[in-house]
Amino acid sequence: MRGEFLDLGGTSLYYYAAGTRGAGEPIVCLHGFPVSGHLWSSVVPLLPPGHRVVVLDLLGYGRSDRPLGRSVAIAAHAARVAALLDELRIERACVVGHGLGGAVAQVLALRHRARVSRLCLVNSAAFGETGPSARVARLLRPLARHLPPRALTAMVRRRMQRGYADPSRAARSIDLYLRPFAGPDGHAALLEHIAAWDEALLPTSSDLARITAPTTIVRGGADGAEASSADFRLVASIPGATLAQVADARRFTPEEAPQPVADAIAALLAR
Repeated sequence: MRGEFLDLGGTSLYYYAAGTRGAGEPIVCLHGFPVSGHLWSSVVPLLPPGHRVVVLDLLGYGRSDRPLGRSVAIAAHAARVAALLDELRIERACVVGHGLGGAVAQVLALRHRARVSRLCLVNSAAFGETGPSARVARLLRPLARHLPPRALTAMVRRRMQRGYADPSRAARSIDLYLRPFAGPDGHAALLEHIAAWDEALLPTSSDLARITAPTTIVRGGADGAEASSADFRLVASIPGATLAQVADARRFTPEEAPQPVADAIAALLAR
């Protein structure tokens, strides 16, 4: 496993590559808000051999550059992922997205459909009124600019803690995920992410009906009724989509249940 920084028109994005190249199509993993590619660290070793695996830190997260006024809207993230694929000479890939990264993956499958061979959405943001990322953003957006930095970070931390069944895992991971948002520059970046969230920009059911890539929806069964409703609507909206349920996981299913997530991706790759 190796990590590198890639320059895309003056924007530095961090990614790491793993797995082994073979006959299988590459796998690209996208994280959600407000985490990083670390989310996939336990899933990657469990993926089937013969696939090049690329795990990205989206702009403004993890080790990638802070936004500094550059768009962190869903479509802008999707365009950067397509540019990353160009730079890495990946023509088509199985795209796996969690939370906000799931919304990015949906847009990628719609606007850059030739690049997406298969689609896996894990606890994905979906539709205007549902999904964990939408709930967090709706809560924070009216308050964010009026809260002191420590208060905003504490509020984000509390919301994230609810997404884990294991408090010790939550403490370790959340410390890592929130580190880039420390200090004045980090606080400004966090505000940019929150301000950029717009439920109206999420694909609608009619949009999703145009997705042609084989698709699997993975949901943590303990993530609540609203998230469950979004996942079932995704399955109903995307032609041929299948559902894999992970009973005891909450919002951060790739961390809490890496084997079932890897198994779902392997099953998708075999379709």
